Amino acid sequence: MFTGDGSADFLIPALWRAGFASQARSLRRGDGLRLRDCYMTAVARCAPPGNKPSFRELENCRRWLIAECRLLPRISAVLVLGKIALDGFTAAMRAAGHDYPSMKFGHGASYALPCRFKRLFCSYHPSRQNTQTGRLTARMLDTVLGTIKRKLAKK
Repeated sequence: MFTGDGSADFLIPALWRAGFASQARSLRRGDGLRLRDCYMTAVARCAPPGNKPSFRELENCRRWLIAECRLLPRISAVLVLGKIALDGFTAAMRAAGHDYPSMKFGHGASYALPCRFKRLFCSYHPSRQNTQTGRLTARMLDTVLGTIKRKLAKK
């Protein structure tokens, strides 16, 4: 996910600094990157026009997200990257039968969840649009990932 993309140039070093990645860069598939206690997936499986997936695209991809979550029984924390991810993840979990409350997106927001995913964390998406404008800085993302790391250590 994101490999070779501008988002990876920002996200992978942050995951590495937090101890979730084996290396600070990922340039291509098979370059040695290994994630630790971390799994990446997406609410949309394609690069939609204008980077804005339609409701229909998200709905079409929902079953894949649900299936992946079912295959990962040890997940205890979820980090969503952006409001689209928050809305898509909560819609998928509701479709899977979980009674999810409404959650308002905000960078650094955190919510207790009523299922095996104990906690949901929010961050702005690491798109170039957000990182080059300063809406999301390395320090901001490091803070969110550090919070997740501390919560996971308390388990």
